[in-house]
Amino acid sequence: MVLGILRIRLRFVAHSRKEKRAFVKSVVERLRHRFNAAVTEASDLNSLDLATIAVACLASDAAHADSQLHRIAGTVEAWHLDVEVVDIDTELIRL
Repeated sequence: MVLGILRIRLRFVAHSRKEKRAFVKSVVERLRHRFNAAVTEASDLNSLDLATIAVACLASDAAHADSQLHRIAGTVEAWHLDVEVVDIDTELIRL
């Protein structure tokens, strides 16, 4: 078994924590519904202009986990959100 972890760091303009929370929640929910993966906001909680979204998926082999993570990252980039994708980081952990 392989655990795949994806971290996507986004920069955007939010004028309040409420506005940031609404944006992040919408991205997290869209990813949860589209992919069979655990998705959450992972860091940059106190920053208004940055958000890090973490995704975890479990697969039987590394190639499948890596493929799933790249598909998820590609989907976020393809949505053409009004954000800058600052960093995308993937990690595979063999269990």
